[in-house]
Amino acid sequence: MPQGILQKQMASCCVQLCVKHILLPPIKTVAMATCTQIHPCCRSTRPNIPATQTKYPHRQHIRFYSDLIGKHQLNKETTNQLQHIKNVVPLNESLTSLEATTELYALEEISDEEAINLTPIPPIPPVASSLRDYVDHSDTLTKLVQLGVNLWKLEQRPYVGSMLLRLDFDADVAPRLLFLKRIGVNDSCLGDIITQNPFFLTEDLQNLHARVNYLKSKKFTNENVASMVSKAPYLLNFSVKRLDNRLGFYQKQLGLNSANTRAIAARLPRLLCGSLEPVKENLKVCEIELGFKTNEIQQIVLAVPKILTANKRKLTEIFDFLHNTMKVPHHLIAKFPQVFNTKFLRMKERHLFLQYLGRAQYDPTQARYISLDRLVASPDESFCADVALATHEDFLLFQKTL
Repeated sequence: MPQGILQKQMASCCVQLCVKHILLPPIKTVAMATCTQIHPCCRSTRPNIPATQTKYPHRQHIRFYSDLIGKHQLNKETTNQLQHIKNVVPLNESLTSLEATTELYALEEISDEEAINLTPIPPIPPVASSLRDYVDHSDTLTKLVQLGVNLWKLEQRPYVGSMLLRLDFDADVAPRLLFLKRIGVNDSCLGDIITQNPFFLTEDLQNLHARVNYLKSKKFTNENVASMVSKAPYLLNFSVKRLDNRLGFYQKQLGLNSANTRAIAARLPRLLCGSLEPVKENLKVCEIELGFKTNEIQQIVLAVPKILTANKRKLTEIFDFLHNTMKVPHHLIAKFPQVFNTKFLRMKERHLFLQYLGRAQYDPTQARYISLDRLVASPDESFCADVALATHEDFLLFQKTL
């Protein structure tokens, strides 16, 4: 564009803004583009602009005219000169189209009362360290917060924040929330599902339906599917082929039938999502290091599927104390595998207390037999009254001697 025409456009904008005595309202993209085009000419009229202020030129442009209107009152002679320039320099077609594209015309004259009542909209921060700075500007983030999504957790993960800002709630988020509702997921779980697996919002809806239909074809009930998705949200990110491979792996490795395989997957659906290496290692630990037979491992896994992903050190520590110190045989441990879920210190303190009282008897063929579930499952008061036949105060005093 020739320099003369560009200067005329700049002069016309200055006249309209100064004579009308208004602040620029929020400008849409077209208006912002026009301001950016005329800004280089305006910059030469502003002396001593700090280098840090040249980062966002469109904001400098708006602040420049706002400061000009707020700090300087035009005298009559200056007003007449500007009015003369206004009459000589007409608005071109680009500024006319600008008025047509803005909801509030940038060059429209308003009254003083209307100007006072104008509420400026805070600008969208170009760079921020937290998603909370964008919540007021993003309809998607606002509604996600209302659903109970924990933005603080999501912003700690790379690329998730920028992904959420690009999503449209009506086009991207709402259809997937309706999908979760249709498969039976409770409303209270929606926020947790997105917090744990925000990438679910970018999955293709056809793929999501295909994965759910596959689970139902394997005779998982609707309640099973809804519960599995709520407990393991990443389940819906895996292809049908991968889900089928995972189910086949557990059925083959554990020697289970289809019903028992479904039972394990329904109780601990993250088995279908996580790595298989810890599972393989724990199975070897149970078989080789702990010495359980195949049928005993099946019995343990069916009762406590979490043992497949449990900490190896905790498994060996509890088993060593049960088998070598308490002299509990393998088949009794397999009958009550929940003992692997207990705290080691809790079990050790109770055993030592019973041993101190002379009641540490874990052989079912002997008198005063104490089963493992009574040993570790009951609260301290019940344990003292029903198992140890002592007072809770005695148990507390004994703990201080350990």
